[in-house]
Formats: sequence, structure tokens, C-alpha cells
Amino acid sequence: MRSMLRMGWLALLLAVGCAGRQDLETPDHEAIYDVPLEEMWPSVRQYFTEAHLPYREDRGSMVLETEWKQEFGGSKIAGYWHRYMVMGKRESPTKSKLWIIRITKSVNKTLSRPGKELDWSSAVGRTLDSDVGGGGGPSAEDDADRLAFPVGENAFYMESGQGTRDLTMEWRVFRGIMPKLAKKQPEKTGQPVAKATSTFTECGQSILGLKKQAKAGGVMLLGELHGTQEVPRFIAQSVCQLVTSGMPVTVGLELPVENEERITTFLQSQGGEVDWLKLMEAPFWRSPYPDGRGSEAVANMLEQLRQLRAQGLDVAVFVYDHPKLSGQQREDALTKTVLSQVKPQRFHLVVSGNVHSRTAKGLPWDKQYKPMGYLLKGQLDDVTALDMAYDSGTAWICAANKQGNKLDCGVKEAKGRDNGDRFFMHAWDSPNNEGYHGVFYVGHVSASEPAVLKGLGNPDAPPAPGSTSGL
Repeated sequence: MRSMLRMGWLALLLAVGCAGRQDLETPDHEAIYDVPLEEMWPSVRQYFTEAHLPYREDRGSMVLETEWKQEFGGSKIAGYWHRYMVMGKRESPTKSKLWIIRITKSVNKTLSRPGKELDWSSAVGRTLDSDVGGGGGPSAEDDADRLAFPVGENAFYMESGQGTRDLTMEWRVFRGIMPKLAKKQPEKTGQPVAKATSTFTECGQSILGLKKQAKAGGVMLLGELHGTQEVPRFIAQSVCQLVTSGMPVTVGLELPVENEERITTFLQSQGGEVDWLKLMEAPFWRSPYPDGRGSEAVANMLEQLRQLRAQGLDVAVFVYDHPKLSGQQREDALTKTVLSQVKPQRFHLVVSGNVHSRTAKGLPWDKQYKPMGYLLKGQLDDVTALDMAYDSGTAWICAANKQGNKLDCGVKEAKGRDNGDRFFMHAWDSPNNEGYHGVFYVGHVSASEPAVLKGLGNPDAPPAPGSTSGL
């Protein structure tokens, strides 16, 4: 029986392929180890050590918790950090499993449960139960440390943190350590096995539905509402999760083509202060009507993509807007530029306002209008258009003022529908009237101000006066 199970493991490992890849699949079942917990646990320690995820361990209970690791190794502005609580569990006397809880924190309050923030004021020395029983309880600092741990399988945490069980990570560890455990078995099959991964890139929680939509040569059009923090993060996470699984990705951004050289140079740079200044010198970032495309979140996303490239991952970026044109001439030019960047071996994420990405002909005010998505669909075999879905919040939007003679740009209310906190993609059975094939969901949205108001978009710059984005 053990030999048959081992052969099943080897087949699974061979199917995984390259050792450094991070699987995109979102499992719906647990990974079970056909070894006792005591035999499996040393390999768990070794996995996290080799993946450069430092941890502290409660050796008496086979529980460890990693230190915080930032997504993409990215910037300090609007950043997200993750840590893992790993718990060894006995399935039977001869079988075991891991539960891994991902805990996420952010510099903003998006993930915070109302009413759970600690008071760090001058009264911090007073214990939380000092009014009952004479102050024998834990201090606020002790309570903060205690509440860094999850309560239940899906739980929310203090300040801006939240935690969920991460089956994807559980299977990633399983695939990483099973080759070594299999080698310890006495039988010899002569079959090659994959090496355990020695590096780990934090890409955030897996985006549901992403793997089904991502195909080599495919073009995915994302029709967005400009000016949110969440869409740039969704793009960066999608790219990170795809390229670490071995799929080359090209990102198309609706920024002026005049910025192509600056952005390419920045992505190939070390990301130092001079590199940032050269990137932000472009007039685009200082538009008198900043419509959200030059936001702090977009600048931060470019830094995150640069970080992925610096790790040797296959990320390419191009820009394709022609702002000097308008109407159908502009759509034609957008299409031509995007077509010039499509390669059969790569997956393409092309982000735009949600008029350009429609794959159906016509608009309410012009039935003959041919959006970029419609034109691309006529010339490419694999084009998918997803409209943005989101929970209500705010966005940095430019809209006509009451007189209608100029644009009023600023933080505006954005009304959506709550479909939870998890990022996902969902395709319908058939396109809707606008030519969208489904939606990409980014949860609650929060406005992102122009990058020039936040230290030129430099992640190492101090926050602007009055900013709430700093740590």
C-alpha cells in the first residue's frame, strides 16, 4: 500500500514540473502525508528555512509562525504583509497533515474589523480589565501580541489584519517536502523526482479563477474604474501568481505612449531615488486633470512589477494610450499598439477604462462605435473581456462639475455590491450586451490620490503632510 501511495506522489511531483514554480491551482481538499507527524515535521522546518521564511516555533506543540513578508518584496507605501501560522495535525497514527493560516496586514484600515483597534494613547499602561478585579490582566501590548494569532479557521484580527486558512500554501509545502520524504522510503523505483523549492515569492492569497482564464497567447482585457488602490494591486498579484507558476506575462497600461521609454528604463533599474525622479518627470503624472491613471497605487504597482523582474521573473510592460487622438481614431490607435505587443508564448493583461475594453460594437450615443476590445476580437483568436466588480467605497474620479464646463477631480463615492473580501475572476456562459465575458472582483474600493501628492510615488519617500498612508 505504501509503495502504491509513493508512486502516486511521484506522479504528482513529476506533473508539477520546475521546482521553483508556485502552483496556481486552488485546491478543494487537504494534503495528507502518509507518514507520522513526528517524521514529517522536520521537513516542514527545512522547507520554511530554505524558502527564506524565518519563523519562531512552539516546539512542544508542532506549531510555527513565520515573520512578516511583504508582497513582491515591494514598497512601503500602501503595502501588504503576510505571515503564516503552520500547525501540524495527526490524521491517524501513521498519517498527518498541515493546517496553514495566512495572516494579512496592511498599512490602511481596509481589513480592520470596526471597534477592534487598540488604544495606544497615554492611557496605554492601564490594563484592559483594570476596572474589574484591580488590574491583573494583560497590557495592551500583550493583547496585541495575543491577537496576532488566528481565532477559528477564518478570522479577522486587530488593526488592519485578517487571516484565512490557505489550502494553496498547504499544497505548495506538500509538493516541496514530499520528494525528500519519499527518498527516505526504502523502496527504489528509479523515477526522477522534483527538488523542493528553495525560493518563495509572496504573491498574496490566490486569485480565484485566474488559472482558468490565463493561457499562452491569450489577451485579457480588464475594464476598470480608474483611481482605486485595489485594481493596481489586483494586477500586481495576478502577474506575480502567474509568473511564479512559469507563465510569462505582458501587462498593457492605458498610459501615454510617450512614457514607454521612461517606464521601460525604470523597470530595468535598481529603483533608486534617481530612477524614481526620472520616471516621474513625465508631464503625465502632473496632469491638471488627474483621472486616476497616474495614482500612487499605479506608481506602486510599477515598483512591484520592477521587483518581480529583479527576481528574474518574466514580466514585460507596455503602454498604449494616444491621448492626442479622440473618438474612433483613438480606438484604432489603441488597437494597433496593443496588437504590436501580442506574442503567442505570453499571456497579456491589458487594463483600460471600461469603454475601451468592450468587445461589442456600439455605444448608447454612437451605434457604429468600435471599441478597442471589439477591434482586437476581430483580429485575435483569444480575447477575453472582464468588467470590474467591487464593493462600495471611494475612488479618485474626474467628473464634470455642476456647470459642466470643466472636470472636477477628487475622491468620490463609488457604489458597488458586496461579494466578499477575496479577489476573483468569474466568466459567464455567454457575453453580455457590452461584450464582457465576465467580471474581476476587487472587494471594497478605496481612493488612490495622484502619485505627485505622495512623495512623487517614491516608496522610500516620507508621506506627504496629512497623509494617512504611512506606517
